[in-house]
Amino acid sequence: MSKSYVVLSTIDTHQEAERIAQLLVEERLVACVNIVPKITSIYRWKGAMERATEHLMIMKTAEDRLSLLTHRIKELHPYEVPEVIALSIDDGDSAYLEWILSETRENPA
Repeated sequence: MSKSYVVLSTIDTHQEAERIAQLLVEERLVACVNIVPKITSIYRWKGAMERATEHLMIMKTAEDRLSLLTHRIKELHPYEVPEVIALSIDDGDSAYLEWILSETRENPA
């Protein structure tokens, strides 16, 4: 079985998170996107301390879609340098992991 990944990305508005999530699911780059609203991010950007309210997108994808997903997030995202962090899923319910793989196939059976 191919590996699955959780991919994290933050974004400035809930509306943008939903727009991107919808496209990524439609394009079969992810099986699912959970949107966690209104998180506080504190970070340094271009030498200045920043504080922002953002929305966290938690995406599930297959290993063979990871590169395309990363590229697509960067195309769709309004940030100059969007967060795209991929975490390998080492273990989980086999039926759920199979669902991730089946929903991210380019040509589903």
